[in-house]
Amino acid sequence: MKPTPLAAAVLASLLGCVAFSVSADDTPAPQNVPYSAGTLKIDVDATDLAHRVFRVHEVVPAAPGPLTLLYPQWIPGNHSPTGPIDKFAGLTVKANGQTLPWVRDQYNVYAFQVDVPQGATSVEVDFQYLSPQDMRQGRVVMTPEMLNLQWNTVSLYPAGYYARQIQTDPSVKLPTGWQFGSALEVASKDGDTVHFKSINYDDLVDSPIYAGKYFKSVDLDPGASTPVHMDVIADDPKYLEITPEQVKIHRALVQQMYKLYGAHHYNHYDFLFSLSEKMSGNGLEHHRSSEDGTPTGYFTEWDKSWVMRDLLSHEFNHSWDGKYRRGADLATPNFNVPMGDSLLWVYEGQTQFWGQVMAARSGLWSDKQYQEMIAAVAATYDKGRPGLATWRNVQDTTNDPTIALRRPLPYRNYQASEDYYSAGEMIWLDVDSKLRELTHNKKTIDDFGKAFFGVNPGAWDVDTYTFDDVVKTLNDIAPFDWKPYLRTRLDGHGPLIGGLEAHGWKLVYNDKPSDAIKAAEAFRHSADFTYSLGVMVGMDGNVGDVLWDGPAFNAGLSPGMKVVAVNGQAYSPEVMTDAVKASATDTNQPIELLVQNFNEYKTLRIDYHGGLKYPHIERDTSKPDTLSELIKAR
Repeated sequence: MKPTPLAAAVLASLLGCVAFSVSADDTPAPQNVPYSAGTLKIDVDATDLAHRVFRVHEVVPAAPGPLTLLYPQWIPGNHSPTGPIDKFAGLTVKANGQTLPWVRDQYNVYAFQVDVPQGATSVEVDFQYLSPQDMRQGRVVMTPEMLNLQWNTVSLYPAGYYARQIQTDPSVKLPTGWQFGSALEVASKDGDTVHFKSINYDDLVDSPIYAGKYFKSVDLDPGASTPVHMDVIADDPKYLEITPEQVKIHRALVQQMYKLYGAHHYNHYDFLFSLSEKMSGNGLEHHRSSEDGTPTGYFTEWDKSWVMRDLLSHEFNHSWDGKYRRGADLATPNFNVPMGDSLLWVYEGQTQFWGQVMAARSGLWSDKQYQEMIAAVAATYDKGRPGLATWRNVQDTTNDPTIALRRPLPYRNYQASEDYYSAGEMIWLDVDSKLRELTHNKKTIDDFGKAFFGVNPGAWDVDTYTFDDVVKTLNDIAPFDWKPYLRTRLDGHGPLIGGLEAHGWKLVYNDKPSDAIKAAEAFRHSADFTYSLGVMVGMDGNVGDVLWDGPAFNAGLSPGMKVVAVNGQAYSPEVMTDAVKASATDTNQPIELLVQNFNEYKTLRIDYHGGLKYPHIERDTSKPDTLSELIKAR
């Protein structure tokens, strides 16, 4: 933390020494004027698979005098200052054949300052991006079979300009024989090097590349003037076996989205999709593409992989919500100006809503699968977020991309980090029910989607909005006091399941895990006792999230411990399940856990007698079933 001049003076006085001066960040502020020095040339060599190193050479047009080069810090989609500067290395800067000294700004580690000598019209920049060797260092983006090139990781750009005002000529050298997908358009090829058409730096960073040894491209809108493709890379060609029915479902996703919005904001779109146990999974939106990564069995183990199939519908929806229409405080002039995340409950929350609804409308999920997933979400905001019921609210969680940077948290349920996603989904489900009530089911959230996001067909710049714009659009559809309605849900501490109830369903708990719970347990390799003991336990006994002030918490259990035995028997999920089930009839005996905490072992006794509890939804026949109407294909 940099001290203010006043604080520096006070500190100097207290230390009995001469007051010292503190320099501010000298980075030039971005101006909305063309970068008239010329076109930024970026060449990336992505062939060093053994070391997982991307080697970068840039030619930066520049006039003599001071030049500040920036490494992108605030990354769209991450909503946070997560540019991987720790993996940036080997920087050299040259002009007129001479190596130039550079200095990193003392108070801005993403800024590099250099003096361009007289007579020079550009500087040549070389560096390496040392991509993670394993997931402890970050998301793995290069393996022997595939890579994910994100331009923000492999480029520096001149400070003092809006990113969209800097023109670039990008190229990449790929391993021999590899194919790729990207929103970028090819200008030419030279052996293994692909030269792309000129594009402004803002859109370049928004246009990553997926490339791999095993590649398949699927046309998701045959014959359309605005093509949509699913570009799939995999660890092995056997994972690229896609059935005609699976293709049909993904094509239906595109059409359902078009029917919702009535317009789209790209000249072509590419789902960049990795199926890998080596390269890290991903879900990151872009205007004309998305980075989507799942385990290998997405297509080949279709019945088992359904729990993650709303990934593509979520990221596709972001082309409308988040990339084209964007919260005004998120639409920054370049990648080194801090973002404001106050409207993420729209950007991510409504996208979470539509991602799951569109999974059902397209056939990626069955109606039952949607119902089970929404039951799990509703239970979270009924009993599973004690932090939101006490000290935090949904609005405050929009600060979490900057606060937590998506690091693991000790008590996720109490800290309520990034709940603007799923809590936002429940708020928008509530909005849909209110629109139906106000208009006697003549208007729905579909009308909001089309009015707010389905505007200006073909445009793919950025159209910003504010909270008041959201309120105005809702009022245009159905006049109501929408501002306090939304603020109560965003700023309050009440449960967020009113929309589910208004749609004709009620949340219940019983001792049978739904298929959604089973699928989530298999995906996480854990057993879910959230709504009984108040804990998630790994298959190996390692304790995950412990529900704040729940039975396990009050008995002394905490994340990081390991359950060794349950009621005198060696731990397994089945043994724990049997013990919790038996607790409903054996009301005199607590559940006894032998746990390891660092190098100590101790016995904890959980005085719980409620049996197994898992969330489900069931029909309330006193009300119309508008939930089924919501997820019906258009």
